[in-house]
Amino acid sequence: MSRLHQPDDRVSRPESHSEVSVEGISLLQSLKALPRPVWILCLGTFLNKFGAFVIPFLALYLTRQGFSVKQAGLALMSYGAGHVVATAMGGHLADTIGRRNTIVLSMFSAAICMLLLSQARSYTAILVLTASTGLACELYRPACNALLADLVAPAQRITAYSAYRLALNAGFAFGPATAGLLVEHSFFWLFVGDAFSSFLFGAVALALLPHGLRSRKEESGWTPALISVRGNLPFLQLLIASLLIGPVVYQMASTFGLHVTNCKLPAWVYGVLISGNGILVVLFELPLTRITSRLPPRRVLAAGYVLLGAGFAMNTFATTVPLLAIVIVVITFGEMLAMPVSIAYSANLAPAAMRGRYMGVYGSSWSISVLVGPMLGMTLFSYQPALLWAVCGALGLLAAAAISLQPASQPV
Repeated sequence: MSRLHQPDDRVSRPESHSEVSVEGISLLQSLKALPRPVWILCLGTFLNKFGAFVIPFLALYLTRQGFSVKQAGLALMSYGAGHVVATAMGGHLADTIGRRNTIVLSMFSAAICMLLLSQARSYTAILVLTASTGLACELYRPACNALLADLVAPAQRITAYSAYRLALNAGFAFGPATAGLLVEHSFFWLFVGDAFSSFLFGAVALALLPHGLRSRKEESGWTPALISVRGNLPFLQLLIASLLIGPVVYQMASTFGLHVTNCKLPAWVYGVLISGNGILVVLFELPLTRITSRLPPRRVLAAGYVLLGAGFAMNTFATTVPLLAIVIVVITFGEMLAMPVSIAYSANLAPAAMRGRYMGVYGSSWSISVLVGPMLGMTLFSYQPALLWAVCGALGLLAAAAISLQPASQPV
């Protein structure tokens, strides 16, 4: 069994940690049972995501600086490339220098990169700094996911990850409106606000978060982690399912908006539908964990993947606001079923000494979707929209099959 190194401010956990159950506990009691560092992590994440001003407005900023739409798209792709590198690097750092130190490094370096990007004028400098910003801003994710798993019992992890996702969604829900007000004064204040929110999260993490678990020297590095991943069949099947469903999920931020406008509806309808997705997540995801935390995770994931695929497939005939609203409801409930369970399940499958790197590998499957999903979706949409939505439905079914077809010896 792997041995772990913990610094002096180690995570304190009871001897019965693995036996904590959510049976018979109300949602409020379950939330109150989460340790204080979980709420600190959620608060820091909210502050950071509330101030994530630049990337949603980056294309607009670059085009107003005189760059073409294609150049703006390439800049966004460079951010995605940094995101891919960050998941692998962040997972390694989380296991070696510690979860807290990785979060602090990510947030402080993100603040610096944002300020440097605000001063970049040449296109080459913008590409390099956008990629660096993607790397710095996303470096913390595997560490956050691993630290949450360090802090709570397996039975509490779905609730903990749902609370974390609530903080993310709340930040994204309120942040863009504030960014819109800042843009009215100057784009420069977007960069300043983004940098400040990253610095604030870094300061909160440095002052209040524990280190979490670390690997011993002989267990560090990617070679032992990849050997472990290769032999972990349930985790490999989760990765395959994530690679299949990821491109479907990212159609929400790419082709779904085009579909709405192709239906002769104004652009604000798309904004309202997206906001509806966030509102549903904020209102219902945590209560839904009272059900999903008691059910076999692979079955919950399969149901969520089917709903995600079916929701996008419904766009084949959804051309009115009421039908599009139903599409959003179906997609959102698929998301609420699958996403928190998926993260918790991956954390439960990871050896404790390699949890950061496992979360990095898991995150990489979604980072690849950020790069591939919108591009594939746009290509299929430009050829035949109905084909894209049919492919989304098929990918949802394939992802459900991938997560369901495990050996009989594995628990369902």
